[in-house]
Order: sequence, then C-alpha cells, then structure tokens
Amino acid sequence: MASREQKKLRRYVDEGNLLKLKSYLRKHRDADVNFTQGKRRRGLLHRVCSQGNDALLRLLLKHGADPLLRDRKGDTALHLAARKALKHGKTDYDDLVIPLSKHCPEALSVLNNCGVTPQDLLQGLSFKQKWTPGADAPRRSDPEDLWREKLMGECQDEFFETFGQYDDDFLRDDEDFGDFADWAERIRREYYANKQAKAQTDRKRRRKNEEEEERQRRELNTRLEKEHREYLERASRKKDETQQGKKRRYEERCDALFLNASSSGALGYDDIPWPAPRGSVEQMMAVILHGVDRSDTAAFRKFLRRQQALWHPDKFSQRCGGRLKDRDKQKITDTVTALSQELNRLAQSLR
Repeated sequence: MASREQKKLRRYVDEGNLLKLKSYLRKHRDADVNFTQGKRRRGLLHRVCSQGNDALLRLLLKHGADPLLRDRKGDTALHLAARKALKHGKTDYDDLVIPLSKHCPEALSVLNNCGVTPQDLLQGLSFKQKWTPGADAPRRSDPEDLWREKLMGECQDEFFETFGQYDDDFLRDDEDFGDFADWAERIRREYYANKQAKAQTDRKRRRKNEEEEERQRRELNTRLEKEHREYLERASRKKDETQQGKKRRYEERCDALFLNASSSGALGYDDIPWPAPRGSVEQMMAVILHGVDRSDTAAFRKFLRRQQALWHPDKFSQRCGGRLKDRDKQKITDTVTALSQELNRLAQSLR
C-alpha cells in the first residue's frame, strides 16, 4: 500500500504542479522519489516522461530520481522519452531525451524485456543533428551557433535551478494535509468534536443555572420560614403580654373590690373585676389560668379553690349583692354563676 508521502508525490506529478512538488521536496529532502506504483509498476520519472513535462523531469533528477528504474515491461524513463520523441518530434527530444541522456548516459544502453534499448529507438529519428553520449552539444560548423546553444542550455539550467526558490514564502505548507477524503474526515471529526464540546458546555451551564436556582429557592424558603417563626414568636409574645396585662389588672381590681372593706357605692356590670371585660366565659377562664403551672397538681388545685371562693354565687352575693344596680343585677348574677360553674368543672376534672 502506498504511503501518504508517495500519494502526495504522485498526485503533484499527475497534476503537473511544479510549485507544490518543488516546495514539498525542499521541505522533505529525504523523500523517496524512486518508488513504483500501479499495475505497470511505473515510477515518477516514467509518469513525467509520459506527460512530456520537462520541468518536473529536471526537478526529479535534481532530487535523486533514478533514470535506470524499470517498469513491469523493463522500460526506463528514457525508453518512454524516446518513444515520445519519435511520436511528437524534436521538442520532446530536447525536453526529455537530452536531459535524461546527459544525467545518465548508461541509460541509453539498458535493455527492456523485449531486448530493445533507448539507443535503438533513437536510431529511427529523422533529425539531422542528434545528441550522442560524450558530447555536450550537437556539432556544428558555425562557432556562433555553438556559443548560442551553449548559452541557451546554461540559461535553461539556471532557470530550472532557481525556479520556485521563493515559493515557500507564498505557499502554505501542506505537510499535515492528506487527500480530499482525509481532509473531509478531519473536518467532520472537528465539527462533531466542536458540537459535542458545545453541547457539553450547554449542559454544564444549564446544570449550573438549575443549581443556582435551586440554591436561591432554598435560601428563599429558609428566609420565609425564619420570618414566619419570628412572626409567630412575636405574636405569641404579644399575646402573652396581653394576657399577662389582663391578668394583672384582674387581680388588682379583685383586691380593690373584694379585699377593701371601705369600698362602697353601687356596682354596675363594668364595675365588677371580670378577667376579660365584655368577653366570654372561655376568654375569662383563659385570663384566670394564664401563667399557672398545671403540672403541680396541688398548687393548681389550691389556685382553683381561691378562684372558686371569689366567684361562688352565694359568697359573691354576700359581698356585693346589696350594691348591685338593679338594671345590671341579673346579668352580673348570670355571669358570676357561669364563671363559678366553669371553675367547679375544672376542679372536678383534677380528682
């Protein structure tokens, strides 16, 4: 199987791309230019001679291409050059045969599988002046023609020597690029790699956003729960303070009314030291029992007996019955009776 380097060299030769071949060989001076490929087992020189590209021919010879390399039929590049000169004339002879013959004179006598040498093929040329091994130019009688031909040969050699010398400044190095299939595969891999990287980045961003939203929700719930607890605590303290104030006023008014013997005057409903004025019996009981430790049964029972003594209907009537206003007397009596019954019921539940 052909290597990547061989594929590139063959492609540049088949395309006749002198600039790319020149640039590649300049950067890869150890590149092997003496390999054969295909069913005919032809090398790069064979292909160049088949194309008639003298510039590529001189470039390959300069970089070590072997003119003695044979294909499957035993033909060298000079065999193909000679046949091309026979077919197309003097131009191919000058461009192909002469450079190969000068570079490797022994290639003229190489036999192919049919026993034919390039020299045998060149015998059929109709040119009057032909180049022969050992001679640098065709022999002519006019010295000026010889000088001109020599000058032309030197100009050609200098042209092919310096051609493409500065192309490295303009050509992109394609050392890392393969054929179109490799390039397309690399682009496909890069596209999907970038797509996967973007998708992964998007997933991370979404996950981060979700985590941030979840953190904010937790913080909000924590703050709301804390504020709700603080509100309930404030409400509870407020209620406790309110109940405590009501109970303190209740006790003070009880002492002023029931324990002060010098008190006199008619008593209306609002003058009675109710635990919760204008409140229900349940609200009055809540004020009376506020702050009482029910776990101490003996102390709690003692507290209830004292309250029962205050609100017993008969005892209340003895203390205050004669002072009650007629218009409020029945209402006061009913409220005292209801409050006394509730205290009695609570006291009986402790037995």
